[in-house]
Amino acid sequence: MLAPDNIFPLNDNKSFKEFSVTEISIRVKELLESNLGYVKVKGEISGLKIASSGHGYFNLKDNFSVLGCTCWRNALSKIKFPLNDGLEVCVTGKITSYAGQSRYQLSVEKIELAGVGAMMQILKERRDKLEKEGLFEQIHKKLLPFIPSKIGVITSITGAVIRDIIHRINDRCPTHVIIWPVAVQGENAANEIALAIDGFNALEPLHKPDIIIIARGGGSVEDLWAFNEEIVVRRAFASNIPIISAVGHEVDYTLIDLVADKRAPTPTAAAEFAVPVLSNLIYTLNAHYNRLFNRTAELLNHKQNILSNYDRILKYFITYIDSNQQQLDELGFRLIESLPNLIKYKSANIAQFTIDRLNPKKIIALKSLVLSHQGDYLNSLFDKMINNLTNKLHLSGSLLSSLDYNNVLKRGFTIVRGENGEFLSSKTIANTHDILNIKFSDGEIKVKKF
Repeated sequence: MLAPDNIFPLNDNKSFKEFSVTEISIRVKELLESNLGYVKVKGEISGLKIASSGHGYFNLKDNFSVLGCTCWRNALSKIKFPLNDGLEVCVTGKITSYAGQSRYQLSVEKIELAGVGAMMQILKERRDKLEKEGLFEQIHKKLLPFIPSKIGVITSITGAVIRDIIHRINDRCPTHVIIWPVAVQGENAANEIALAIDGFNALEPLHKPDIIIIARGGGSVEDLWAFNEEIVVRRAFASNIPIISAVGHEVDYTLIDLVADKRAPTPTAAAEFAVPVLSNLIYTLNAHYNRLFNRTAELLNHKQNILSNYDRILKYFITYIDSNQQQLDELGFRLIESLPNLIKYKSANIAQFTIDRLNPKKIIALKSLVLSHQGDYLNSLFDKMINNLTNKLHLSGSLLSSLDYNNVLKRGFTIVRGENGEFLSSKTIANTHDILNIKFSDGEIKVKKF
């Protein structure tokens, strides 16, 4: 460690060198920066303030001490997660001093999350935010094509992941694979993955893949963090090409798994989701071909039988027509031969038709005779109708006379009514009246009860 110049013990009789305040501040700054230089410090953020200029100021603390930190705008804009009080981070920067307040501080150049707990808290907040925007809803999921002609793969060019995917695709259904190599962890990984998604979508239709597989092997939360970055999630959501995510192992979940159109537990499973088994397709096609061939043969045989039946029917009709054609011709000849005779016969009838048959007087006399006969028939019919109605009337009168109650009274019966004229049909009802009117066949008397 370098000792500052011109510092003497108090018992020395020599004169001390005189410094200005600024000179002292500069010497302190030089001592700090030359002896400590760049350091990486782990602690908890407190007192965070973001100035209107875009610079950030906060304290980094642990259980015993506090270190002031300044994060300039350029460095602050590169941070991929929101800063807040209580967040545990690892800060890389340069120890320097702030002459304005005579204190040392850390000039921050890089901030990383420290500890899984802090990262999971940020992940939860980011997931809630994107879920609220609807990026994970099932309605936005696109269907995977059954047999893609081209498959795009976004992953690291090194490692077992890309080999497993290509090997599995070749085993199941050899398909053209386009690889877009990216870093799958580290500071630039998220930007490279987002750029790859946009790049595949921007290709010409002839070269554009039908499916994109985004894959990475397993790892810690920190290793998989690039696939939780908001820029990657939003680019995946905006992709017009269906995306299969295969990040980490089956138990690992990242935000790209939630926004992808299909989530595969492993890269190998992603290849299985992307393409069908060619041998199964061939077997199915052969089965369909055999069924179609057999069905077509059956249909042709059926139609052949129908045609044979039609042929027999057609031959029958041809024979029938031929057999009747001669008869028709003979009838034609007979008609031609008989036509002159018919004309002679009708001519004779016309000749016998005299002018007397057209005399109006004879026609009127004939019609008058017919009319007279019709009148006589109607008169006789009317007389019969009158006689029938008269007989019915006599019968109805006799029946009505037999039902007349006066005839019943003549046989010794009477009718009892109350003083108001109501009919009394029983002794009980009659006992309720003081005056009774009793009608006989020859008159009516009043009877008063005592």
